[in-house]
Amino acid sequence: MSSNAEGTAAASVPPYEVDECRGVLRVYSDGSIVRSTKPSFDVPVHDDGSVVWKDVVFDAMHGLQLRLYKPAAPSSSKLPIFYYIHGGGFCIGSRTWPNCQNYCFQLASELQAVIVAPDYRLAPEVRLPAAIKDGYTAVKWLQAQAVAKEPDTWLTDVADFGRVFISGDSAGGNIAHNLAVQLGAGSGELAPVRVRGYVLLAPFFGGTALTRSEAEGPKEAFLNWELIDRFWRLSIPVGETTDHPLVNPFGPVSPSLEAVELDPILVVVGGSDLLKDRADDYAKKLKEWGKKIEYAEFEGKQHGFFTIYPNSPESKELMIIIKRFITENS
Repeated sequence: MSSNAEGTAAASVPPYEVDECRGVLRVYSDGSIVRSTKPSFDVPVHDDGSVVWKDVVFDAMHGLQLRLYKPAAPSSSKLPIFYYIHGGGFCIGSRTWPNCQNYCFQLASELQAVIVAPDYRLAPEVRLPAAIKDGYTAVKWLQAQAVAKEPDTWLTDVADFGRVFISGDSAGGNIAHNLAVQLGAGSGELAPVRVRGYVLLAPFFGGTALTRSEAEGPKEAFLNWELIDRFWRLSIPVGETTDHPLVNPFGPVSPSLEAVELDPILVVVGGSDLLKDRADDYAKKLKEWGKKIEYAEFEGKQHGFFTIYPNSPESKELMIIIKRFITENS
């Protein structure tokens, strides 16, 4: 067969699927990407009216929105602000997904807080560091609200801009960590907004050397190694490895965090999560360096247990721990 004929034959081969993430993201051999509008967590939304919410554009250039929540009948005149940055391996997820929405309802109600749930650009269409930059933009949006001449009173009437906490779930926990490092203790550049602490919920960190929990984690785990590896392949900058500083805080090319002043951090992980060893190591290292770190491990629990089973005893215990963390650091 001539080379021209071979080229024609190759061109006639239809594109085939090379990567798939939880049924909502498919990547094909020709580079095309198909996203489903259906969330991978198709659960009912429990909107009983006790929490009110609305969407706001925080980055018009990239078409990014955030969802604001507040108790319909708040327990005090001014409420802390609690960011909840969704997970999904930097590749999937949305503030609009029902599991995210249900958890935000619960956070607003149980914590008696204003919840800010931002979206961010997803990989592989837009790879890291875009998601980290979008997290930063979402926090700078809050500062703009705090100093606006014509503020959005829906937010400003109840929000205490001096009591802000930034939490993130999985990939969102990675974003929260990187924001903690970028903003530093006191978050001076955000004045009058003041971040008081960070909550890293099963943070999504990586590294070229596998941990024991990654290497020995069961294939049937909710977040198994195959999916972890796929998420990283699709999201890290082209040509980089999982020792990239945004992925591995303690990697061979990562700047040392020993001298970095950080606000208090609460690290949460399930004992059966493949990411457990990385979360444990993160908390231990930062604690050794004198940072104010609290570590909560839930025995036998899988990745994302708090949003998948938000009414479980462990999820209720976690809510109490978060509430105490907010009180102690306000």
